[in-house]
Amino acid sequence: MTDAIVRKAERLKGEVCAPPSKAYTQRMLIAAALAHGTSKISGPLVSDDTAAALRAVRALGAKVKVAEDCWTVEGTQPLKGAKEPIDCGESGATLRFMIPVAALAPEPSVFVFGESLERRPIEPLLQSLKQLGADAQPQRLGSKAAIRVQGGGISGGKTIMQGDVSSQFISGLMFACPMARADTEITLTTPLESKGYVKMTQAVLAEHGIKISLSEGFDCLRIPANQTYKPCDHRVPGDFSSAAFLLAAAAVTRSSVSVKNLDYETVQGDKAVLGILKRMGVNGKVCPDHVEIEGTGGLLRAVDVDARDIPDLVPVCAVLACYAKGTSKIHDAHRLRYKESDRLLSLYLELKKMGAQIAMDEGSLTVKGPCALHGAVVDPHNDHRIAMACAVAALGANGETRIQNAECVRKSYPRFFHALRALGVDVVGGEFDR
Repeated sequence: MTDAIVRKAERLKGEVCAPPSKAYTQRMLIAAALAHGTSKISGPLVSDDTAAALRAVRALGAKVKVAEDCWTVEGTQPLKGAKEPIDCGESGATLRFMIPVAALAPEPSVFVFGESLERRPIEPLLQSLKQLGADAQPQRLGSKAAIRVQGGGISGGKTIMQGDVSSQFISGLMFACPMARADTEITLTTPLESKGYVKMTQAVLAEHGIKISLSEGFDCLRIPANQTYKPCDHRVPGDFSSAAFLLAAAAVTRSSVSVKNLDYETVQGDKAVLGILKRMGVNGKVCPDHVEIEGTGGLLRAVDVDARDIPDLVPVCAVLACYAKGTSKIHDAHRLRYKESDRLLSLYLELKKMGAQIAMDEGSLTVKGPCALHGAVVDPHNDHRIAMACAVAALGANGETRIQNAECVRKSYPRFFHALRALGVDVVGGEFDR
């Protein structure tokens, strides 16, 4: 357990690189593992979650050569059942993507996972797989929760699920159902949330020659059967989800910051952070491969944020709201109750410790700003985005903030504190290469 201390910062200045996208890295890796042939993934993210995805694809037969800044993936056809339990750690995407993929193997596979994933929903995915002719059941393996996937293939057909529980269920079926025995139709009974992630999956699959039809209203997906994944070389783009914390750090201080490796043309819903910053009065410039932020250190404007398609931006928005004049509301965020932590409750508790005037209900946060924040000892609840949010909040808080168990940032952005330090933040600790 390692703490990081972040002190108030008057001014940030410099240039840093956004980390590679976790979401793209995982999707590119799984698609490459299903391909007939060899694919290369340049610039992948190395983190706890991508390590879980690596373990999973290797366990099902893919061969992955990890070299500096490049993974070479030899796809596995046919897939093989895992001989040993696959440890997904705390990676919800790995678990939800790979359960349907493992159903394609002739033999059974078992997935085990960490404590936070036990609290996150999985049953809707298992029910859909059952409707499509595949069997996966929860069980216990010693002290760990597990899912046993029977294997034997996916029949295909029709399935119905909610669209507002987790878009990862839909992406998981998108990976596997092109190799089902019959066409698949997925109907969503509630509006799809986090549409950007489903579109990202569709875009990565298209590069591997996989065709998926998504209705204009995002309520129906049609997936032709018996498709073949082709190999493809990828370069992982920078991650707007993680870079949002750097952009917010610049916005709440006097700053001149450039975040490189950000391509606005990529399919990432969390690039919406740029629009939110603009609405709050932040001076920014979007360039072909980077984003520049000029922070004045003055008060921001209050904002209303609909979180249905951008749940991962909620921690950033909550912190920005503390530095805004007026009342900000972040709503339609009920799904954050089932992230690595109860993210609404975690934000409420930890920002309140720091002096935020914040209120919470079942699906929203309301912040009355500006808040006179002060340093505190904060608990990120083993949630990478809470740790990073509190670090950004600390930049304008009087005194110093101690973030306990700061190593949780290894899940998505191991070098986060290093990046803050490079911009001039006084940080003690927080050195995690992974």
